[in-house]
Amino acid sequence: MSSIKQQLTNATERLKNSSESARLDGEVLLAFVLQKPRSHLFTWPDKSLSIAAQQQFKSLLQQRLKGHPIAHLTGEREFWSLPLKVTPHTLIPRPDSELLVEIALENLPAQARVLELGTGTGALSLALASERPDLQILATDLSKTALKVAMKNAHQLAFSNITFLISDWFTNIPLQHFELILSNPPYIDPDDPHLNQGDLRFEPKSALVSAAQGLEDLGIIIQQATPFLAQDGRLLLEHGHQQGKQVRNLLEKSYFQNLQTRSDLAANERVTLAFKPCHSDENTLPS
Repeated sequence: MSSIKQQLTNATERLKNSSESARLDGEVLLAFVLQKPRSHLFTWPDKSLSIAAQQQFKSLLQQRLKGHPIAHLTGEREFWSLPLKVTPHTLIPRPDSELLVEIALENLPAQARVLELGTGTGALSLALASERPDLQILATDLSKTALKVAMKNAHQLAFSNITFLISDWFTNIPLQHFELILSNPPYIDPDDPHLNQGDLRFEPKSALVSAAQGLEDLGIIIQQATPFLAQDGRLLLEHGHQQGKQVRNLLEKSYFQNLQTRSDLAANERVTLAFKPCHSDENTLPS
């Protein structure tokens, strides 16, 4: 019978031409098959695998070789140290998006009201809830299927300070005021060649692609956010690494103030924070 060490060596060799993280991919998949933490693989490298485990591992490797994301194969992705259920109907949470959580936590007063637009797996709202149980969070998504995944994650993590709502951006949200509105909306140009590469091939295009060179949804959120922001409220947006200047321009056109753009792990502009415009009419519904 084959050992853990042998299986990982073979898997790394098979995956090395199709994945930049071949060894890690093999470890994650084998740990999933064995229902053990990755540390188990290093502690017991000579332990033999059952025929059933070898067959399941082989099947997962074949799917990975075809490009299927690890998160889809295991049905889970860690975000902000939280284990989140992931399906092909949701965007896979990425480490760069943790920057949104960091900035949000820096800008939230006690008992703050938070609105997340396009919650997907619920990653951002759940991360905030894990750190700040005092927050009142409303998480929305246009996709009923995605919202069910987010609700399941919230239930499994036992977070009760999040309310979920189906909404196309602000369309179904009753007019109310939030100290923070945050979103990781679709911002990829429909013609971007990266859509045909890597994990993006298997993720829902509705969560990735936006018209107007990727800026349409960002523009809609910026244009409609002001009436929903409390006094001194803030808008926090993730965007493409080459869209920082364009997003700042859109914010300036809508009279947002004190714009602050922060860079991701690769030193690319990724998240922009903006303060509510002064002298805005808080009772005016968005057009």
